[in-house]
Amino acid sequence: MSERLIRISLAAQRLDVLEGPELIATYPVSTARNGPGERRDSGCTPRGWHRIRIRIGAGQPVNAVFVGRRPTGEIYHPDLAIRHPQRDWILTRILWLTGLESGSNRGGNCDTLRRLIYIHGCPDSAPMGKPLSHGCIRMRNSDVLDLFDRVAAGDRVFIGETMHRFASHPS
Repeated sequence: MSERLIRISLAAQRLDVLEGPELIATYPVSTARNGPGERRDSGCTPRGWHRIRIRIGAGQPVNAVFVGRRPTGEIYHPDLAIRHPQRDWILTRILWLTGLESGSNRGGNCDTLRRLIYIHGCPDSAPMGKPLSHGCIRMRNSDVLDLFDRVAAGDRVFIGETMHRFASHPS
């Protein structure tokens, strides 16, 4: 099992990457405007232990637009945003998460994977450090590129209110 851990603090709006006990990277993020929560259609960011299920977008250009986890061939630009004001922009790279805690973030009405919860890029004009997403963890494009190159499918992710308390993780 990898010693790499991604830890996300909802209170601090921050994502840390650890290799064993060593902090190797930290990034500002934006989590859900609706706060924490695990229920389907809640617009909330799920808490607890997860893994990166799939890495999507390797080789795509910065600001590549994704719809349904597939690149559209578009490159995000403010003019494109004006033409499509309803879009929730998913850009550059996607790390699709799967929950590890049955009944909490896995299975039934709370399944992180089926809720389509990602760590992904967003327009660089979007504020970081403020909860504004629809449930995903948004990052600046340069940051999500850096993170994508540091992590692998299967790496553990812990999403919590703060960085201070970690329960033992499911294997």
